[in-house]
Amino acid sequence: MDNAHAIRLGEILDSFSNVLVAYSGGVDSACLLKAAHMRLGPRAMGVIADSPSLPRAELAAALKLSRAIGARLEVVNTTEFDNPDYLANPANRCYFCKHSLFEQMERLAMKRGFSTLAYGENAEDSGITRPGSKAAAEFQVRAPLKEAGLSKADVRALSACWGLPTADKPASPCLSSRIPHGTPVTTGALAQIEAGEASIRALGFRIFRLRHHGIRARIEIAPDELTRVKSTPVRDQVIQAALAVGYLEVEIDPRGYGALF
Repeated sequence: MDNAHAIRLGEILDSFSNVLVAYSGGVDSACLLKAAHMRLGPRAMGVIADSPSLPRAELAAALKLSRAIGARLEVVNTTEFDNPDYLANPANRCYFCKHSLFEQMERLAMKRGFSTLAYGENAEDSGITRPGSKAAAEFQVRAPLKEAGLSKADVRALSACWGLPTADKPASPCLSSRIPHGTPVTTGALAQIEAGEASIRALGFRIFRLRHHGIRARIEIAPDELTRVKSTPVRDQVIQAALAVGYLEVEIDPRGYGALF
């Protein structure tokens, strides 16, 4: 990691009189909340969006981590599930989710006297089409990690230096990302996905996705863990985990995690 980037991050945060940080408990947002708390103390506060797309285990882990960091945290109930544009699950679904979060953060900032909103986009995200970035621009949300030039690897290295457990945490996008674009998002489908993934995780798998295709579940497992399902008992346990939550057909994708819908 280039120390100049870390120094620059501190300088950017020092320029804020205070800041509300969009926090999910993921790699980037945890690093940003830690950095903001170190530089600004009580003048920094995290905001986590709670909705049916956030697994309960992820929410619990995020709350636990914020307490370990020592940062103030507010849980807000976002309203994307009241928006038919979000529920229709278009390619820019994330825009409507982030828009709802930033709208809530803007209201909270006005109520609590915060002048700056920030979120955990990093420098590697530059040039990538991200619907959430469009929402951030509309609400003038700052991206200190990106502004400081910190790549994902830099963020992980900085997190490791600070002893954050997220330093090597796999990506954990919301549950709605398991549903193909164009297929409506429903709370029932998300609950089914969450329960199925919890059962598969209990079998010891770390990086995987349960893709929702109506009555059929397609399970993608990271290549380095995929060899485990060559064992008939383990394969049967994974399939049973999906059948037990209501799927009628279950496929374990032989290509592993990362295959396209």
